[in-house]
Amino acid sequence: MLTSTQAILEKAQRYGYAVGAFNLYNLEGAKAVVNAAEADRSPAIIQLLPQILRYGGVPLIALFLEAADSASVPMSVHLDHCEEADVIAMCLEAGIQSVLADGSKFSYEENLAFTREMTVLAHQQGATVEAEIGRISGTEDGMTVAEKEAKMTDPDQAKAFVAASGVDFLAVTIGNVHGKYHSAPRLDFDRLARVRQLLDIPLVLHGASGLPALMIQRSIELGVCKFNVNTEVRQRYLEFWREYGKTGSQTDLLDCQKAATGVMQEVVAQKIRLFGSAGRA
Repeated sequence: MLTSTQAILEKAQRYGYAVGAFNLYNLEGAKAVVNAAEADRSPAIIQLLPQILRYGGVPLIALFLEAADSASVPMSVHLDHCEEADVIAMCLEAGIQSVLADGSKFSYEENLAFTREMTVLAHQQGATVEAEIGRISGTEDGMTVAEKEAKMTDPDQAKAFVAASGVDFLAVTIGNVHGKYHSAPRLDFDRLARVRQLLDIPLVLHGASGLPALMIQRSIELGVCKFNVNTEVRQRYLEFWREYGKTGSQTDLLDCQKAATGVMQEVVAQKIRLFGSAGRA
């Protein structure tokens, strides 16, 4: 059932678990998330990036919205990492429940002005806004932030930003990265704890692919109730097609699509259980 992202995350925050937000590209991905969420009676969030939207357009949004609405568990659709006002406006008009108005590459003042403007726009249409303070390093789907450009979230600045912008959720940067971790992850939990002390809105952690279970659990204890997942699901999908290309054992395309859905569903299910949202629908 199509549900507001705010309702999904506020419930997660209240009961001490997190919800997986899965970046998707096609019908197989949507079915994988819906199937896994229904099987484990878990809420879930479907996400799409502007790069994918340029390829699939409004029909892709409609596909994801229909998939979420057809599910027997609460689901929403979220626009991830968007710095273009016209794209955000288009997605809100198409019915998306929430957006990440990403001004993290701008100066603090520019980020605040952009985020405030997008928050007013989203709230007028009954949608909610995620913002990002600090900047996450890494590469994902053609979006690269060099390590030298990354900046961790300043807790006091985050408090001021949220108060001035009116955003609904905040993505924090505490050592997490987009894409692969090329060394053992090191998250600054003291920084996260300070942010949690200063803010009562739901917190978001990007770059959840590859984080150990103990780090996930500690993040949840300190207020993270949305984890973004892309790399592991996407890689499993690509691995399936590479393996299929080598063997050619299946000749029916529909059978291949079902199998590809199944391998992604396994990864989604693992994340749902790791985040503690199983049985919370």
